[in-house]
Amino acid sequence: MTQNHGIEPQAESGWAMTGVAFAAAMMLMIGLFQVIAGLAGIINDEFFVPVRGYAFHLDITAWGWLHLVLGLGMIVVGIGLFSRAVWAGVIAVFLTVLSAIDNFFFIPYAPFWSLLLIALDVWVIWALTRPRALRT
Repeated sequence: MTQNHGIEPQAESGWAMTGVAFAAAMMLMIGLFQVIAGLAGIINDEFFVPVRGYAFHLDITAWGWLHLVLGLGMIVVGIGLFSRAVWAGVIAVFLTVLSAIDNFFFIPYAPFWSLLLIALDVWVIWALTRPRALRT
């Protein structure tokens, strides 16, 4: 027999459930964008223009692999979010933070693209970290 000490369980709000579905769909879209950028960097080294004098110089192919792996991870976790699994929510926040950092360092190579993905990452993080967004 459990005691709830006069506290009634709160019903899940429609906003919380919608927020998780939104975050899952955005994770799929951001992941796909990352995969496309990754493949562009891997297939054609000259697709992104190298920046001279940038403190964080990395070969375009290396950036491509970084985007590709991160994008594939985001797609897998985005699919997991549709089940509203807590593990998927935790990993999703971690991957979107990594995606935002990755795109921050990628700004000199593709400024508009990187800033757009950072904004989408922040939106996903907000959707997943709201109270009662993910519950078992």
